Amino acid sequence: MMNKTIFEENWSVIRGMINARWSLMVEYDLKKIDKAEVKFEKLVTMLLVKYGYTAQKGREEIGKLWAEYESENKNKT
Repeated sequence: MMNKTIFEENWSVIRGMINARWSLMVEYDLKKIDKAEVKFEKLVTMLLVKYGYTAQKGREEIGKLWAEYESENKNKT
């Protein structure tokens, strides 16, 4: 599972990857997350609403997204 602090620190990077992974998430949704005090939990909630994920599944999918990003960027260096 992804560390929430890392998520918050890297929100701008994660935000840019969301549409490629979850096409139902539109700019309006992302702006809601931008305004949220705890962006991680807001994204989990949005995934629950848009995709029917459980909270646990949402957290796991966010973790997978970040792991893929880290893997791709580790290979570029």
